[in-house]
Amino acid sequence: MFDASLWALVGLILFFVLLWYLKVPGKIGAMLDQQADNIKQELEGARKLREEAQALMAEYQRKRKEAEAEAEQIVADAKVEADRLADEAKAALEEMIARRTKAAEAKIAQAEANAIAEVRSRAADVAVQAAETIVASSAAKAEVQDKVLKQSIKQVSDSLN
Repeated sequence: MFDASLWALVGLILFFVLLWYLKVPGKIGAMLDQQADNIKQELEGARKLREEAQALMAEYQRKRKEAEAEAEQIVADAKVEADRLADEAKAALEEMIARRTKAAEAKIAQAEANAIAEVRSRAADVAVQAAETIVASSAAKAEVQDKVLKQSIKQVSDSLN
C-alpha cells in the first residue's frame, strides 16, 4: 500500500517540519544578514580608505606643487643674485682698472718729469764742460780764464735754474 514515493514524501515533509522546528531558515537568514552586514562594512571600510587615499594624494599633489613653486622661486632668486653679483664684480673691476690706469699714468708722468730733469741736469753739465773747454782754449792767461769761467758758470746756472 505504501509505496516508496509516499515514504519519500512523508520523509520530505518531516524534514521540512524539523527544519522549521529548529528554526533553520531564520538561522540561515541571520547568517546571510550577518554576511551582508560584513560585506557592507568591508565596502564602507574600502570607501573610507579610498577617500583617505584620495585626500592623501591631493595633499601630496598640493605639496608637490608648492615645492615646485618654491624651487622655481629659489632659482629665480639665485638668478637675480647672480646678476647682481656679476654687476658688482664688473663695477669693481672697472674701478680697479681705472685706479691702476690712473696710477700707471701718474708713474709715467713722474718718470717723464724725472727724465726731463735728468736731461736738463746732464745738459747743464755738458754746457759747463763745453764752456770750460772753450774758455780754457781761448784765454791765455789764468786770471782771465778763471774770471770768464766763473762768469760763464754763473750765467749757465742762472739760466737753467
